[in-house]
Amino acid sequence: MADFVFYKQLINHLDSAILVLNQDLTVRYLNPAAEALLQVSGRRCAGEPAEHFFLDSQDEKQSLSNSIANEHAYTKREAQIRLMNNQEVTLDYSVSPMEFDTAPCLLIEMHPRDRLIRISREEELINTQASTQLLVRGMAHEIKNPLGGIRGSAQLLSRMLETDELKEFTQIIIEEVDRLRNLVDKMLGPNKLLERKETNIHEVLERVYSLINVEAQERIKLVRDYDPSIPEFLADKEQLIQVLLNITRNAMQALLEHAEQQAPQSDYPPQITLKTRTIRQFTIGHIRHRLVLHIAIVDNGPGIPENIRESLFYPMVSGRAEGTGLGLSIAQSIVNQHQGIIECDSKSGCTQFSIYLPLELGLDDYQGVLT
Repeated sequence: MADFVFYKQLINHLDSAILVLNQDLTVRYLNPAAEALLQVSGRRCAGEPAEHFFLDSQDEKQSLSNSIANEHAYTKREAQIRLMNNQEVTLDYSVSPMEFDTAPCLLIEMHPRDRLIRISREEELINTQASTQLLVRGMAHEIKNPLGGIRGSAQLLSRMLETDELKEFTQIIIEEVDRLRNLVDKMLGPNKLLERKETNIHEVLERVYSLINVEAQERIKLVRDYDPSIPEFLADKEQLIQVLLNITRNAMQALLEHAEQQAPQSDYPPQITLKTRTIRQFTIGHIRHRLVLHIAIVDNGPGIPENIRESLFYPMVSGRAEGTGLGLSIAQSIVNQHQGIIECDSKSGCTQFSIYLPLELGLDDYQGVLT
């Protein structure tokens, strides 16, 4: 009996989620890690069919039955499991047949993959952003050098010309060169040091809310869902306004364009939600932070075209014909310099941009960082 209590305590303290099923695939036991992962109570689901909260297809149910019948262990990678609250999680799980009190049962060890997949995606996004910036800076250098020569030559030629009609052509050359130079500068993003000050994120969001509210002219419903307990943190307030305004304005424009194509009596009026929360023990890239600010900008529009979702933060990529494709690239660069990241999850009827910013960073963490 003492050994049984010891082993149960041992399993209860494992980080791995352990689920034990009876021969008829009803729940026999869950350890606390499994309860947290599957978001169920071990006592309440004991004796309940596993398919109520673990299985997502008949194929999986058949695989478990075969495992018991044939005493065959197997592992499944990145399985999509739908929980009782309709939330989907991605799991790796291993199934091992065993006996308990002479009765066959299954031991299932589960490992969540959502967090690892997200961290991997973030690292890829950060590395891609850095590589893109390096490429853009190299291109900008090669473009700006000849532009300077063209502009200087046009100015010299203008002085040699006698008629205003001919000088007008050289002025066109100068203006177009300046336009191209400005475009290249925008591709590079801001090039000044962060002006770090104690910042209240809700002051930033209220500024964005006011501007969008005026531009939308009551054609879009704006919803604020703030967590008032979020502390102030060191950030460049003006640049954060630029980031949030750019993303929110993109959402507004997408909603208005979509609304023009829909019937006026739509059951779902255009809506943008500005939401703030804090997350504890959150990893950005490969760095784990004690406390992170999560800003979500959510709209109920048509969603981002699937063909550009993976390259959304690249320069010159835009889902709108009149878009420059620079706004999101610059926004990602600014947030990266704040040691944060922007992610996007989009489907028809719901697009969410999530901005994650560490809240516990001090001045030393930003030394030498450019925006």
